[in-house]
Amino acid sequence: MKTVAERKAELESRLASLESRMREIDSELESHSSKDWEEMAVERETDEVLEDLGVSAQQEVRMIQAALQRIEEGEYGYCTQCGSEIGEERLDLIPATPFCRNCAPGK
Repeated sequence: MKTVAERKAELESRLASLESRMREIDSELESHSSKDWEEMAVERETDEVLEDLGVSAQQEVRMIQAALQRIEEGEYGYCTQCGSEIGEERLDLIPATPFCRNCAPGK
């Protein structure tokens, strides 16, 4: 069983990784400057993939930040909807989850 401090360290590490990835995505998106139409079409496809990755990373960042806030408030590991304790196995799979298995959307 992991301690809250261990979970916090994992969340902070993942957050740092995501923030680094988002900076790389921003840098890549800003670096495109092709003038050739064919190259521009390929770059646009690449940009769409990068933008999707960026949006996904932003969503995960928000989840992690919310989880870190719950840790600070002493509420981490408890469902934000029903108040039940979130199972250890679920926290192992989704450390930033705010929901227990029963309250998770799309269960």
